[in-house]
Amino acid sequence: MSQKVSRPPNLKQLEQEIIACRKCPRLAQWREQIGELKRKAYRNETYWAKPVPGFGDPNAIVLVVGLAPGAHGSNRTGRMFTGDDSGNFLYPALWRAGFANQPEGLTVGDGLQLNRVWITAVCRCAPPDNKPTKDEIVNCRFYLKSEISLLLSVRGIVAFGKIAYDEICRVFDLSRARENYLHFTHGGLIESNENQPWVLASYHPSRQNTQTGRLTAQMFDQIWLKVNQLLLD
Repeated sequence: MSQKVSRPPNLKQLEQEIIACRKCPRLAQWREQIGELKRKAYRNETYWAKPVPGFGDPNAIVLVVGLAPGAHGSNRTGRMFTGDDSGNFLYPALWRAGFANQPEGLTVGDGLQLNRVWITAVCRCAPPDNKPTKDEIVNCRFYLKSEISLLLSVRGIVAFGKIAYDEICRVFDLSRARENYLHFTHGGLIESNENQPWVLASYHPSRQNTQTGRLTAQMFDQIWLKVNQLLLD
């Protein structure tokens, strides 16, 4: 019989457990290899090259869920959506919507503070080609569930991309609750109930989406406008 794993008592302990994780050998090898090889532009920097914990306001009322750290972004800086094109698109939008004190998130210690928002991801290690396997996603699910259980004030979740959206639906068992399930679509909303917060879907602010025009700044601002509207209800 498998032993039940107890959840960490607080966010700090959870952060320490995430950073020490080596459940996925492929990802551990990849993130560390990237940290050694480095990108030419960052050759003089020391890469984080460990699992990346969530961060933000411990009293957050909105949880933001992405896919995974970028190889030369969060895997380099050690903070979610920091130091890459996705973060360069995300943080200005959060600032415009009143959820961040500044529009830049470039390095740890740059003064960025999130207001009422906590940012996390489905997977905590940078995966090759930005594609974690199903088993790797399952291995990280415990950490996402633990975060949700420790963030006691969360009223809503913004899921970036189909994988993050589907994972949130699994966490709250929405795939089987068909009367409350909605297939992924940008701007799609699952209403809250006594068992789960509302879930708002958005295209991921990845370079692939933003540079092709699939996700524009105006479209993204509409997501955060909707978030603020939902918080007024």
